[in-house]
Parts: sequence; structure tokens; C-alpha cells
Amino acid sequence: MAEFGWGLSEELKKKAKRELNEDPDEIKDAILGVREQIITRPDITFLRTDDTFILRFLRARKFDTFEAFKLYGRYFEFRQDNPDIFKKFQASEPGIKDALLDGLPGVLPNHDHFGRKIFVLYSANWDNGRYGLDSIYRSILLTLEKLIDEDEAQINGFVIIVDWSQFTFKQSMWLSPKVLKQMIEGLQDCFPARFGAVHFVNQPWYIEAMFKLLKPFLKEKSRDRIHMHGINLGTLHNYIHKEVLPAELGGTLPPYNNLIWAKELIGDESFSFGDKQIYWPDYCFSYKNRSESLPSELFTKAEYEEREVSKDKEDIIKTKPKLTSSKSLGNARAHLDEEFFLIE
Repeated sequence: MAEFGWGLSEELKKKAKRELNEDPDEIKDAILGVREQIITRPDITFLRTDDTFILRFLRARKFDTFEAFKLYGRYFEFRQDNPDIFKKFQASEPGIKDALLDGLPGVLPNHDHFGRKIFVLYSANWDNGRYGLDSIYRSILLTLEKLIDEDEAQINGFVIIVDWSQFTFKQSMWLSPKVLKQMIEGLQDCFPARFGAVHFVNQPWYIEAMFKLLKPFLKEKSRDRIHMHGINLGTLHNYIHKEVLPAELGGTLPPYNNLIWAKELIGDESFSFGDKQIYWPDYCFSYKNRSESLPSELFTKAEYEEREVSKDKEDIIKTKPKLTSSKSLGNARAHLDEEFFLIE
């Protein structure tokens, strides 16, 4: 990744400025503004606090430091609250590997005309006898983690196409409401990516009925970005040009090869979250590692602003400080989730 925009094309720099309010001269201060809020959430293990990691959250929230921190917190909180999703979170895990080999998801080699990466999911490829919907979700998250490392993906975002051709009513019975709700929560509220649109094509009536049931869990902005095209691929091409689409989606390119992206992800030995211990739940709940996740300058700041916080890191961990909602106390406070919280 280019350090604070170094190495970005002029066109991408202009887009980041225009659409994300990104100013190279203010990036360091914005990152510090997010990092300083970590002390307000001792209940969350922030396992990465480096500049390049925080930058993706700022870009996802157009450099609003409060909104970026909320997303940053939810990202790790979601991992703590859903340990089953992130255990053995690697491409070699059998369920994830099977989903990837079936093209769930796939990533097209070309971007759309906005520079966005294009995800494709051919739902009929799902062999629910070998792996569940949760494995598909995990493979989607793993793919996103791989791609979001790139500055271009952070700035341009993603677009998703789901082809429901030949997806049977029997298969739809395996669409777990619990996992679907997790998918919405994890992608809509807890991941630092810009999702430009989701396009459904060839969807049967029972998929449209399912979507109506899920609508209440979607934010208005998310609902507005979901497009139902049915069998009319011409309307899809109004959003994504045929020149970048495979033949089965009405495009001019050869049929998509499921193995292209799968082999790239499965074969990338350097891409291992387990080695870094970033996403392992057991590591998240370790009090020792929780203290290590906070930069030392934040403890100094906390001791200055909050008399209750000890200078000793171990004391902070042992006392397990809790959060108290308050809108009247005059102590140092942080704006979080539309309320004020202070450490007691």
C-alpha cells in the first residue's frame, strides 16, 4: 500500500479528495484523531492500530473521525462477538476452500467504469451438501480482507453481482436467517469498504420474497443500492458495461473461470491471518494482548484526562474498567454512537 497516498495516480488522488475528503496534509492528524478514541472502548480489543490499517476506516467514512472510529470499533467487536466465523479464518480451511473453488465469490479481472472491483456469485454453484452458507460468508469476508489492502479498492470500492440462475427452491431452504442477518450486519456496519451497488439477476420469486423479509435489517442507503434485474440483463448493462462482463452475464468476455480467483487466494501463502493472530478470537479475549493493542501515548492521555485510569497498564486490565453513559459530567468524554461515554 502506498504510504498516505504516495504512489497513487493523480486521477485517484483527485477522486479521493473529491469523494472522500482526503487531504494528504491532514491524514496524519485524522489517523491520530481515530487512535486517540481507542481508550474510550476498553471492552474492545483493537489488535491493529497502525496508520495504514486505520486509514481504510477513514476512507470508508469520508474522513469523519468519529464515524471512522465507530466503524473501527464495530469491526473488532463483530469479531469478538462472532468467534465461530473467524476461527481457522484462512483459505485452506475446507469449507472456505470449497466455496472459493465453486466461485463463491469470484472476482472479475476487470474493474467497472468507476474503477470498482466486481464480485460475482453464481448461486447455483453452491453445493449445500458439502458446506453451508456460513462458509460462503467466510469466503466473502476473506476475499474482502485480501482486496481491501489495496488503496484503489479503498477509494473506488466494490460492486456485487449475484446470478440466481438455476438456483432451486430446495436450495433456498438452506439460506439460514441467522447467517443472512450476520452477513448484513458484518458487511453493512462492520467492514471498511465502499459498496457501490448489489445487482440481482435471474432471481426467482422465492428470492424476491426472501429479500422482502430482509429489508427491515437494511439501512435505507443499502436498500437503495440493491437492484433487481430479473432476466433483463440489459438493465444490468446500464450500470456495468458489457465490455467487462463474462458471456453468461451478457458480456463480451469469455465465460468466467471459477478457479482464477480461488487459486490466487488459496495459493497465497503470505496471506495468513492466523500467523498474525489478528482475527483469532482466543487472542482477542486475552487481557495481556488487550493491553498491547493500545499505543503507549494513549495511556498517558488517559491518565491525564481520567483520574480513575492508572498509569500502570496491568492495573487497567485487572480492574476491567467499564463504560458509563453520561451527558452531563464534565470529565473528558468521547462522542460514540450518539452518546457520551466515560471510563469509571
